[in-house]
Order: sequence, then C-alpha cells, then structure tokens
Amino acid sequence: MAATYDVVIVGGGIAGLSLASALAGRCSVALVEAEHRLAYHTSSRSARQLIPSYGPPIVQDLTIRTLELIAERDAQLPEPVLAPRSFMLIGDEETVRAEASGQMRMISHAEALKLCPVLAPDAFSAAGLDTGSFACNAPLLLEEHRARAEAGGVDIYTGAGLHSAQRLGSGWEIGAGQEAFQTGVLVNAAGAWADEVAVVCGVEKLGLQPYRRTAAIVAVEHSLPEGTPMVAAADDSFYFRREGADVLISPSEHVASAAEDARPFPGDVERLVARLNTLTTLGISAVRTAWTGLRTEAADGIPVAGFDAEAPGFYWLAGQGGYGFQTSAAIAELAAEQILAGSVSHPGGSPESRTADALAATRWSIRR
Repeated sequence: MAATYDVVIVGGGIAGLSLASALAGRCSVALVEAEHRLAYHTSSRSARQLIPSYGPPIVQDLTIRTLELIAERDAQLPEPVLAPRSFMLIGDEETVRAEASGQMRMISHAEALKLCPVLAPDAFSAAGLDTGSFACNAPLLLEEHRARAEAGGVDIYTGAGLHSAQRLGSGWEIGAGQEAFQTGVLVNAAGAWADEVAVVCGVEKLGLQPYRRTAAIVAVEHSLPEGTPMVAAADDSFYFRREGADVLISPSEHVASAAEDARPFPGDVERLVARLNTLTTLGISAVRTAWTGLRTEAADGIPVAGFDAEAPGFYWLAGQGGYGFQTSAAIAELAAEQILAGSVSHPGGSPESRTADALAATRWSIRR
C-alpha cells in the first residue's frame, strides 16, 4: 500500500533538505534520495562561501535573505554556520569593474597585496573587495536541515530513486526505490537530474543544463594567513582560499556535462597548480584530493522555483547553478509558502515577500 503525504520531495541535496526543513511540522512530508546518503553530489562539493556580490541581481537579493535567515539561526545556537571571510576579485581594471557589483568596492593594488600577500605584484592590476561575504560550514548546515526535518516529522528515504510517477486524481502516485507514495504535491529538487525526473513524471523538460566545476585541496609551502580573503580571477579562470594549513583551488571551469557522478578531467588541476605557482608564492607542492561537482542552470541563469502551470501539483525547485547554498534558505522560505498555499503566492508586507519580489518577474510559475 502506498504511503500518503501532503508533499514528496525528490532530491536530498541542499535544495531538497532546506525545503524539507522549512515544511517540517507544517504538513506531512517525505523526502526521497536516489543515493544511499544525502547530499552526495554537488551539495557535498561546495566552495563553502556565500558572496552577496556574486551572481545576477536576483541571486544577490536571495543571498542577502539567506544570510539573514542563517544569521538568525546562528544567534540561537552554539556552533555558527557562518564566519566572516571577505571575497576579492583580481584582474585588469576593466574586467574587475565590469564584474564588481552589489556590496563589492574597488580597492588599491597595495591594499590587495596587504590582504593577500602571496599574490605576485604583476599578477593583477586591479582588485575589488566584498567584506560582507561569509565562509559557510556546509556540512553543519546540511546536518541541521536534516535534523530539523526529521524532528518535525519528515520521513527521509535514501537509496530510493524515482522510477515511476503518474497523475492520480488531484495528486500524484510515485514509485521510488522499493517504496510507493501518494501525494498532493511532488517537488522536483533533483539537481542535475531534474529534467530526467520531469520525463519520468510526464512533465515537459525545462532544458536545464549541468556544468562541471572542479576543485582540489593542495599542500603549500607558504600557508595563507587566517583572515585572508577568498581570491578569484575576474575573468572566472580560477579561485583559491585558505583551508586550514592547506589551500582550496578551482579552475572555475564551466563545461557542459551529462547528469553524472562527475570526476576531474586529467590535467585540469595540474594546469591550475602550474599557473598559481607563477601568480602566487604559495608554492603548491602536492594535490591532496580533488573532486568535480555539477552546477545545473536554466537558460537565463535564474533559479527555478514554482509550480508547473501545465502539470498540477508539480513544483520545480532546481537550476540553482553555483548559487545553491547562498540562495537555499530564501528559496526554501518562498517555496514552502507557495506549496502550503497550494498555488502561487503574491507579495505582501511580510519578510517572505522580499524573496517573492526577487523572483516575481521570472519564476512565479513555470510556463505560465
């Protein structure tokens, strides 16, 4: 016999877990995840930095609201998710000025070298600094979403990939792993697999595209001092930041991929190591570990959150791209209100409307 829930969420990454946490105790919820552990793919491979000046204006608004919501949580619990860590762009002046936005301000060449003394002076000519950026304890945030969801009655099923779905009266009947479910609202939070989930459900795809993003932890001869900003090239060709005595680096590639358990391409990390050893005095001596995640985007680069107008009860929560953690709380807040209302909400005067306003022009409802 099928278990009955008000909402079934497909996908156990940051998008699905944050929504499950937001809905917990407010309706009956099940979360199904194809892997045998939660947050296995992109959500466990995050850069762990929330940057208010990063992304298009809508994403920046969502980031600010997410930071507010996490800060409210941090004020009540002993171990913080957020820790101040500035974000610095470097490059030529034209490119830095073109990419600097939001809370970022231009700083002098001398200031940049003082903030990150390992940079070679001739490696850049201009810099921008966002002092409102934060390091994010991603594993702690994910675990707290899981714990809050389960404490609020959410049932979580792992090793339960969606394999069948059909409209049933006013809701959905789905099969996931060895389980069967009936639900009024089916949430597609499947990340790189979101379009594939839509196909299983008989819903038209949105054309979401996964892109590769590789990172590595490297050993260095000269560690970055505590308080050093995360540093990124304004042309989006690399970033690096302190990771204890080591350094996290990324070639910031944006290469289209199939939905898969991605792995680094041979040579990608090695080429970046060689480049950073000329642009900095880090003295990278070894690669300790490397990984690749998938950042899934809609064609317009805007996160997708809303009911599908052509498939009643089907809610898209996908396309967060590289902004998953930094928009997660704000989008979950909006999505929970829309789902509980049973239809698209409308802006009012509550704090939730700030998130609603951010998405109003593009994503109130899919294909409406």
